[in-house]
Amino acid sequence: MTASANGGGNGEPVDRSASGSGGDAADRAEIAALRARVAELEAAKASAAAAPAPVKKHRIRSFFSALLIFLAWILAPLAVVAAWSASVVGDTGRYVSTVAPLARNPDIQQSVANRTTDAIMSHLDIQTLVQEAAPADRPRLDAVLQKAAGPVTSALTSFVHEQTLNLVQSDWFASFWDDANRAAHASVDKLLTGQGGGAVQVKNGAVTIDLAPVVDKVKTQLVAKGVTVADKIPQVHTDITVMQAEHINKYRTYFRLLQILGVWLPFVFLACVAGGVLLAKNRRHALIVAGLGVFVAAALVGIGVRAGRTFYLNALPADVSQASASAVYDIMSRFLITTNRTVAILGLLVALAAFLAGPTRVAGAVRGFWHAGIDSTRQFADHLGMRTGPVGAFVYRFRSWITWGAVVIAGVVLLLWHYPTGMVVFWLALACLLVLLVVDFLSEPPAAGSESGKTAGGQTA
Repeated sequence: MTASANGGGNGEPVDRSASGSGGDAADRAEIAALRARVAELEAAKASAAAAPAPVKKHRIRSFFSALLIFLAWILAPLAVVAAWSASVVGDTGRYVSTVAPLARNPDIQQSVANRTTDAIMSHLDIQTLVQEAAPADRPRLDAVLQKAAGPVTSALTSFVHEQTLNLVQSDWFASFWDDANRAAHASVDKLLTGQGGGAVQVKNGAVTIDLAPVVDKVKTQLVAKGVTVADKIPQVHTDITVMQAEHINKYRTYFRLLQILGVWLPFVFLACVAGGVLLAKNRRHALIVAGLGVFVAAALVGIGVRAGRTFYLNALPADVSQASASAVYDIMSRFLITTNRTVAILGLLVALAAFLAGPTRVAGAVRGFWHAGIDSTRQFADHLGMRTGPVGAFVYRFRSWITWGAVVIAGVVLLLWHYPTGMVVFWLALACLLVLLVVDFLSEPPAAGSESGKTAGGQTA
């Protein structure tokens, strides 16, 4: 027992003093190495804090980032107007399809009927009509004049207006309206840009459509109804104003420039946004600022279009129908408003998406609610025996690529869409949200046991 307590297993004594001094030396060496490492890190930290170059670099990047985003704010409304000018002014088919609904507008129909009636009545001699009517035509003429009470002139005016309005409300007038506006488009282009020509002339800053074919058609109907004296009416030219812009010469050069840049300006705008975000120190904040700025710029354009409507109507001559002029302005600015609304919605959605990706409490709560709903659905699917298998591991591995791929595809579709609307942006955003939902639902990390099993199997082999 004594030998076991005071010696080793072979009966030799143990030198405890030597063992203890060796352990203390190792500890002291390790502490000294740690202190040296801490001193080295502190020196590196102090050197990095004292270096002015990175700060200067960040300031330069921030300056150019802010400059590009500011340019994007300015280019957003210009891109909207340029797209409108290149589409409506530069594309005859688009222009005709834009103004085609005016043929069915009651205010336009009334204006055309009133002008045509006035033109016909100014060439009808009522006394000659009554006195020179042939005996065979008198019964029909009397029937016409007896339809309305009052003087003969009033009765005949009402009859002519009724016949004209019936014609204007027919399919024939809709076809005539399209053909006339197709011919007038060259004059619209000439009025706004100073280029082109066309049979329809620009008079005193106004584009007008000659209603002579309508007058001739009404004359034929009047003769068929018994008003044979209408056949003696000479060719009458009266017109309706499609566009009134007396002071357009001041802005024609700028409008022409916007029309030329109509194709490229939206891409320059996107390049400014992308450059500003990529150069920013905090890209998420830059994306929020860019999106909100575009939204505000689009809102200002919308306010300007509405205010321009009031100024436009107040500047019209007294003989121009306010109702018909309002209808023309609204239909001509419809595509501009639609495009502007699309840009506003897109900017707001981008800002909202960047905000929800941030670290704020509200964004975290929204993401938490999102993931909680997905987790509950996945647990329910697991309870039913549904498993993602290798698909879940694949989606988990490439989830970022899949998500950004969906965003890129949506952006390309939006750029290639001929005339996108706010609903197009909404459905594309909903499609991206659906892809994100499916990715989060299917994404499942590989089981730890399978990975360890593969490692163990590899070591055993």
